[in-house]
Amino acid sequence: MPDDTKNIDFSEQQKRTIRTLSAAQVFNGVGIAGTVAAGSLLVTSISESESLAGLAQTTTVLGAAMMALPLAKLTQKGGRRLSLMIGYSVGIVGSILAILGGTHKILFLMLTGTFLVGAASASGYQARFAAIDLASSENRSKNLSIVVWGSTVGAVAGPNLMQPAGNFSHFLNLPRLVGPYMIAGVSLTLATIVIFIFLKPDPYLTANLSSDGVTQKKHETTRAALKHIRTIPNALFAVAAIGVGHLAMVSIMVMTPVHMSHMDVALSVIGLVISVHVLGMYAFSPIVGALSDKLGRVRVIQIGILILIAAATLAGLAPDMQTVPLGFALFLLGLGWSCTLIAGSTFLSESVSVEMKPASQGASDLVMNLMGALGGAASGLIIGLLSFGWLCVFVGSLILALGVWSLKIK
Repeated sequence: MPDDTKNIDFSEQQKRTIRTLSAAQVFNGVGIAGTVAAGSLLVTSISESESLAGLAQTTTVLGAAMMALPLAKLTQKGGRRLSLMIGYSVGIVGSILAILGGTHKILFLMLTGTFLVGAASASGYQARFAAIDLASSENRSKNLSIVVWGSTVGAVAGPNLMQPAGNFSHFLNLPRLVGPYMIAGVSLTLATIVIFIFLKPDPYLTANLSSDGVTQKKHETTRAALKHIRTIPNALFAVAAIGVGHLAMVSIMVMTPVHMSHMDVALSVIGLVISVHVLGMYAFSPIVGALSDKLGRVRVIQIGILILIAAATLAGLAPDMQTVPLGFALFLLGLGWSCTLIAGSTFLSESVSVEMKPASQGASDLVMNLMGALGGAASGLIIGLLSFGWLCVFVGSLILALGVWSLKIK
């Protein structure tokens, strides 16, 4: 095979790739973040049951989990560009179905829509791995974190668009809570266009050309990837850190709007609190990535564990009608998640063999989103049977167990 990589400037291509992925993540963030609080409230409005409030986020996360493997396979066959475009496009269809379901109060149709919106979430998670296809070991976490940070603008703006989006929906004689899904449809369309036009040449395909053919033809299955991960303690811990961190974040985050609605908090304030949470998730990603490169992956995961425990404790103890402590707890929840996601994702990619990377990344996203779906479903039952405080206790205990495990990892 001729050496096609001699004329490729990988440094410049990596910079262009990071810029493109970051721009797409801005639009993706606007689309997904605005539906988080709205989805829970919309399900409650349709079903008239708070115990079912977590279903919107649960189906979204399940959709992300189910799309993780197809997107990984699409990456192996056609590159990152193809998989990201298809994921965002499926999310657009989901937005339309969620609008129809919310408008006609058809819960199944609405949840089908949120399930498909999860495909856009899966694309967002896949984008972080696209950021390190051409990255060197010295700046791998930093590059990954920059793309994660790209979600900041959109993700923070998304929840704050709930009120104007609701007003626009009302103007169209539609339910206010379907407004964020209208924004999602438009923003995901823009994300698809950005990837289609600018993600050239494809970073994954280019990386394959530079790897001496090791991964060019061999496409590993998810089952093989999971078996491979189980044989490597560091990789297994990395997947656990990503999954448990995601479960903790989803469980508390998805129930916060319902908890605040008990206190008759205005929709605009709920949106603000979720924005603060999303700010914690994304805004400090470059710092987290730099620390991961400097201090080590495991150390940053441990820092994230401590932050998540503090977040669960503060959220559980926040007094009624006091939105400031709850908002700070949600900020810490997002920051702790950022640590486990960025350091864990980099740790995983470094721990598995080269030919197993795409399949392992897909398997990791599958586990992460299944854990998130479990957290979303269980949180609704816990808050319905017990309380928001007990939910925080259960989440804190799980994070503590992960912390004990981390002490055994080198």
